[in-house]
Amino acid sequence: MSDYDVVLIGEILVEFYCEGPPVDQAQLRLGFSGDVLNAAAAASAAGARTAILTAVADDQLGDALVERVRALGVDTELIRRVPAGNGAYLLHGDLSGEREFTYWRTASAASGIGVADIERERAVLAGTRALVASGVGSALSDSCRDAILAAARIAAAGGAAVVYDPNFRARLTTPERARAALAELAPHCALITPSCPSDARALLGTEDPLTAAEAVLALGARAAAVTSGADQVIVAGAGAGAGEPLTLPVPTVADAVDATGAGDVLTGTTAARLALGDPLPTAVSLGIGAASLSVTGRGGTGRIPTLTESRAAAPAARV
Repeated sequence: MSDYDVVLIGEILVEFYCEGPPVDQAQLRLGFSGDVLNAAAAASAAGARTAILTAVADDQLGDALVERVRALGVDTELIRRVPAGNGAYLLHGDLSGEREFTYWRTASAASGIGVADIERERAVLAGTRALVASGVGSALSDSCRDAILAAARIAAAGGAAVVYDPNFRARLTTPERARAALAELAPHCALITPSCPSDARALLGTEDPLTAAEAVLALGARAAAVTSGADQVIVAGAGAGAGEPLTLPVPTVADAVDATGAGDVLTGTTAARLALGDPLPTAVSLGIGAASLSVTGRGGTGRIPTLTESRAAAPAARV
């Protein structure tokens, strides 16, 4: 397969999930996650032909990682195998979405992604219908940041909807560097999806969702979808409807256990539906529906809802 609806760039992580606090002899569950895999799994479940452009270790753990990607319905043709270790992280169940993760990513396989990888797949990127990247990928290394910017330019020139999740992580980068990455990418983006207050406070200088949306548009993005945890999503910009921002409520989920990856699921689902021709409010609404259901699973890909399930959970828009 070389004709994709959605291509994503970033790092797939080995995930160590701890049921309780990370203390001596705590029970851990091994899995695979990371923002790019969570979003890719959601995009595939939303009906899009999906692939991840990344690098993965050429060892036994890398083999298992690639098999997990396939099992989630994501194509592995753009995954390059390299003699370097996979990035990893530790997490435990949490519903706030604001906790810090413990990472092991220094000199990881994916941190070596560069512009040469983008040039190698130029035809694929020029032909995709949507490109998804995040601030986590941009923060991995200077070469990753350059690669994501190059990919965004190629995809946008080809007519793709470039979707960027700022996904600020203080343990990976500084606010200054993250703001610079956001500013250089924004003019190529059809949609940017910052969280509020986390991303908005660090990168946009505000804790108000509507002000954050306006700041994203001022950077040159065509549209913004600002998430506010379990509260609401503000959608503003081209395609939002009648020139006015939209407020989309987040459905309440009774059996929620872990918010890990919910924002990634929203981004991946939204990108997939934009690629498949849905208008922006519909695409974001389906993303919200998928994200709200994802919190009933543990870990980043513990619960990836079907498109039918996401439609049933998707909220209606109100101005």
